Amino acid sequence: MKHFYVKFLTIFAFLGLASFIPDHFLMPENFYLHKGDKLNLHLLSGESLVKEREVPFAAKQTTKFMIYEGSKKTDLLPVTKNDATPLLNYGIQNSGLVMVQLNSNELNEIPREDFLPYLTEQGYDEIAEKLKNSNALNFTEKYNRYLKTLVTVDEPSGNTYEKVLNDDFEIILKKNPYKLNYGDDITAQVNFKGKPYTGQVMLYIRTESGNVYPQKLASDAAGKVYFSVSREGVYLLRATKFEESKGKDADYESWVASYTFSFSNRNDAPNTYKEFGFGDKH
Repeated sequence: MKHFYVKFLTIFAFLGLASFIPDHFLMPENFYLHKGDKLNLHLLSGESLVKEREVPFAAKQTTKFMIYEGSKKTDLLPVTKNDATPLLNYGIQNSGLVMVQLNSNELNEIPREDFLPYLTEQGYDEIAEKLKNSNALNFTEKYNRYLKTLVTVDEPSGNTYEKVLNDDFEIILKKNPYKLNYGDDITAQVNFKGKPYTGQVMLYIRTESGNVYPQKLASDAAGKVYFSVSREGVYLLRATKFEESKGKDADYESWVASYTFSFSNRNDAPNTYKEFGFGDKH
C-alpha cells in the first residue's frame, strides 16, 4: 500500500523511489489496563501498521509529550530520558480512559533526482516546476508529527477520547471506541490549524493474527470521516498534508496526524499484542 507522506523523507525505493522514513505510530503493550498497572508505551516505525523497528525517544525533536487521565494532565517531557525505549513506563492511578499525546518535528534532506519525479507522480506539478528552476542538489523538508493513542483502565468511562488538544493537525474521535459493538459506526473529526480538513484519511486495522486491513477514507467539507468497527484488533487512523513551505528553513513541509486505539467485542479483551513483539499472552 502506497502512503501519501512517507515517501517525502529520505527517499529511494518504493515503486521507483528507493528508500524512505516510514510511518511512526504510538503502540501501548496493553490497551486494556487496570488501576495500578503500568502503561508501557512504544513508538514504532513501519508501513501499514506493520512494525519495522522501535524508535527511541528523541528529546530534541519532541515538542510535546503529555498524558491525560480524565481532568488530570501530566507533562512527560521532564521525566523522559533521551533514547528511552519504551517511551513510557507509567503507573496508572485512576480508572477510565487515558490518552497519550506525542508531537515532534524534524528536518530532512532529499536528493533532487528523487524528489522531483515524486512530486510529478503525486500531482504536485506546480511545485515541481518551481523546483526545476532551482540549482539545489537537495531539498529540505520539515516533517511534523501529531500522534495520539487511547487506552482504557477498568471501565471505559469519561470523554477523554474526544479531547481537543488544539494541535496544528489533529484527529478527534466522536464516539468512545471501547463502548462499541461489532458493526457500530464511528465518526472522527480532522482539523488542520483549527479548521476542518478535507482530504484522504487512511484506516488500518491489525487483527490478533497480524493481518492488516487498510481502508481509504475521505473527510467531508466539515472535516468528518465515517467508518465502522468491523474487526477486533488495533486501529490506526492517519491523515497527511503536504505543501510548499512558507518558512525559510525548508523547501516544503508535511504534517501527519495519527490516532491508535483498540476494539474488542469480547469480555476477555486481549492483554498484549504479540504481533508487535510484546509477548505471547492474550
